[in-house]
Amino acid sequence: MFEIESKNQDEIIITTKKGGIKFNIADGIIDANLAVGKIEGPCECEIGDAAIRGIATASGHTIYDVEIGGVHTGIVGAIEENLDDLVADILCTSSVRAVRELEPKVIVSMGNIDGMVADLKLSARTEKKLKIKSLDSLPTTQEVIVLS
Repeated sequence: MFEIESKNQDEIIITTKKGGIKFNIADGIIDANLAVGKIEGPCECEIGDAAIRGIATASGHTIYDVEIGGVHTGIVGAIEENLDDLVADILCTSSVRAVRELEPKVIVSMGNIDGMVADLKLSARTEKKLKIKSLDSLPTTQEVIVLS
């Protein structure tokens, strides 16, 4: 089980039983209060329950594939490059193109929600935190979540 929350459109925080991990997509930084400090740029690492792949894009940004308990969360923000390198049951994005290419079950909006739901012809619901129990607990049809 883990939770996803967001304080602003550039950050996603994933919390597991073993602690929290903050992803800043604008700066390409992972902050998990590690003794070695923050992780910047592409990487492959394990932090607590999370297996993380930071994937370099052609424009120098980093996108993330975070796997926890068999559930893959893609964190891309507005970036639309290297999407083929991701697997995403949950996608944190503001890109309609990324949603169409990856076809996640859950979309966590990181930007212009009105344009996204209109283009995707979906409705959105607002939550403080998105709680994920397992892969089987994800909805069978696509839904958009706005974290407040």
